[in-house]
Amino acid sequence: MSAKILFGFHAVTVRLKTAPESVQEIYYDASRRDQRMRQFLARAQEAGARLIESDDDRLHKLCGTHRHQGVVARVSPLSAVRSLDDLLDALSEPPLLLVLDGVTDPHNLGACLRVADGAGAHAVIAPKDHAVGVNATVAKVASGAAETMPYFMVTNLARTLAELKERNIWVIGTAEDAPKTLYEADLRAGVALVLGAEGPGMRQLTRKSCDELVRIPMRGAVESLNVSVASGVCLYEALRQRAAASPASLSPGGA
Repeated sequence: MSAKILFGFHAVTVRLKTAPESVQEIYYDASRRDQRMRQFLARAQEAGARLIESDDDRLHKLCGTHRHQGVVARVSPLSAVRSLDDLLDALSEPPLLLVLDGVTDPHNLGACLRVADGAGAHAVIAPKDHAVGVNATVAKVASGAAETMPYFMVTNLARTLAELKERNIWVIGTAEDAPKTLYEADLRAGVALVLGAEGPGMRQLTRKSCDELVRIPMRGAVESLNVSVASGVCLYEALRQRAAASPASLSPGGA
């Protein structure tokens, strides 16, 4: 099985925490002797990871960027959920899905995966021909969420949304000209929240596939939010509504 590269403290630490046996080796900048690096190396040693002293040039060659924070890991791919249907069939609670239409920037995708994980979403869905795949940059920005959040790239997004409707999952799209706000929508049942890229928004066919359109109220001078910020607003409103309906479902935690 071919290895993949993770870099940055968050991404590698999450892998050490969730699947230490998959970490083949960790290359680290031997010139860094700060507390953060010392704590990371101690955790890696406790997990039994193989540590290899390196320098910035070698780390850059491994991951293709100088934004590695002095940590690059070679890891085995994790076994993923085979399909969206398998994931939905296994759920024992109303699905909460994030659908991204036209998000091609890896930094935006990484941030969306991170906020989806934080809000407890069950999966992120995107079309194969209008999205970016999970690469090293996405994994770095996601701070470990690329390892834990199922990400499905589908051939036909409109057909996938139709299949979600057949499962009684309400498809809610976001649009600046929507007649009602996000806070007027009922997000307690199974829901798929659809967001488009900043600027163009959702494609017309995707928009037509939605059961309902809502907007995020904008009170200032800017007309729209970055897609990852908008995703956070929408997902955490769903989390808030669900927690209000069932207070025990909101577990303690924090940013």
